[in-house]
Amino acid sequence: MVYWRLSAFYFFYFASLGALVPYWSLYLRSLGFDAAAIGELIAILMATKLVAPNIWGWIADHTGRRMAIIRLASLASLVTFLGVFLGQGYLWLALVMAVFSFFWNASLPQFEAVTLTHLGDRAHRYSIVRLWGSIGFIVTVAGIGPLLDRHDPALLPWLIAGLFAAIWLASLGVREEASGGAPADHGPIRQVLARPEVRALLVVCFLMQASHGPYYTFYTLYMEGHGYSRTLIGQLWALGVVAEIGVFLVMHRWLPRFGPRRLLLGSLLLTALRWGLIAGFPEHLVLMLFAQGLHAASFGVYHAVVIHLIHAHFRGRHQGRGQALYSSLSFGAGGAVGSLAAGYLWAGIGPQGTYLAAAGAALLATLVAWQYVQGRVSAPMSGGRD
Repeated sequence: MVYWRLSAFYFFYFASLGALVPYWSLYLRSLGFDAAAIGELIAILMATKLVAPNIWGWIADHTGRRMAIIRLASLASLVTFLGVFLGQGYLWLALVMAVFSFFWNASLPQFEAVTLTHLGDRAHRYSIVRLWGSIGFIVTVAGIGPLLDRHDPALLPWLIAGLFAAIWLASLGVREEASGGAPADHGPIRQVLARPEVRALLVVCFLMQASHGPYYTFYTLYMEGHGYSRTLIGQLWALGVVAEIGVFLVMHRWLPRFGPRRLLLGSLLLTALRWGLIAGFPEHLVLMLFAQGLHAASFGVYHAVVIHLIHAHFRGRHQGRGQALYSSLSFGAGGAVGSLAAGYLWAGIGPQGTYLAAAGAALLATLVAWQYVQGRVSAPMSGGRD
């Protein structure tokens, strides 16, 4: 029963992501914003991850009330998102997006800690729970594309508001006990951050997510510019996540067999290949299908490996802040820099050059990981409930 309650939260959270990430730029363009403004507004969604997860992670780690914080954040994100219906100016939307994403971005890292704490010494089976988030993403990304082919993008905020309400309702189904209760005592977190392999892992996460900036901000507009319908674009997004689900189904076997280092390096190299293909061959559907299949590596393998390593390095009462650091430095700082840079590069050197720059960021991440990130963690993983 707890499995389905945990899975339901992932389903609706990533369903909302499937509505926001591929299609929010379409909504913003329908309001008359140019590429630079769209990049700036999308960057706000990412930038709040620099602050929000760390604030809420600190509170959760010191109170042990993770689910209470998740419920509060989920409800607040719904209420504040409703502000998009009150105005359409740049400054107003920037304010609304900053406020609602401050709460929306707070809940997932803490829920990751809840899930991993519940799994205990079966943490390698995390992907079996997390795959329901990918299914939720597919449902919305494949369903909203055809809707927006037939209806005005003004429908999108209503759909997102409904999904935010579902996230809050799903959070009510997970009891506080599943979050692990009061945290155990461990040394200061600076001792973890002092280790070179930990700092290098966080740098890799930053570069990897920054490389996704053009994809998450402009992929829909890019493919539309090459003659693809919104329905087909939605199916391409969905294909990537189908590949991701396939990986999540086998990661609990791959991690012990191949080890996190090999899997991480492979995912980084395949990510660089993916951006190169999108840059050079957007008009070739077969290659675009292959590139979307590489999402299995660029997100599925990568994310499962990093969650495994973060959980291994940040144990006990540091779990919440470990997940928060991963979220803030990758999806937050990396995502914001990637989206912002994509907006300016798009207008400066063009779409192809922007995707090639993304491939370069992924290759740089590969070099850092090769040099510093090890497959073994210096201390054993936390194996139980704190």
